[in-house]
Amino acid sequence: MDEDTFNMDLRKFLKRVGVTSQREIETAVRAAHAAGRLAGKKDVAVKMTLTIDSLGLRHEVNDKISVA
Repeated sequence: MDEDTFNMDLRKFLKRVGVTSQREIETAVRAAHAAGRLAGKKDVAVKMTLTIDSLGLRHEVNDKISVA
């Protein structure tokens, strides 16, 4: 395995995930705010699930994002 190539491809993937996920979250939060679904809420629960079926990997990250 070429560690440099693996590392570079992994970083590219994570950057793509981060940028697109941020955009999707921002769009959803703005739409919910405009529709009044965030009234009185200080945060929203979020869960990100990473799966690599061929490796049997399933990793979840749970957190909250402030919308106050």
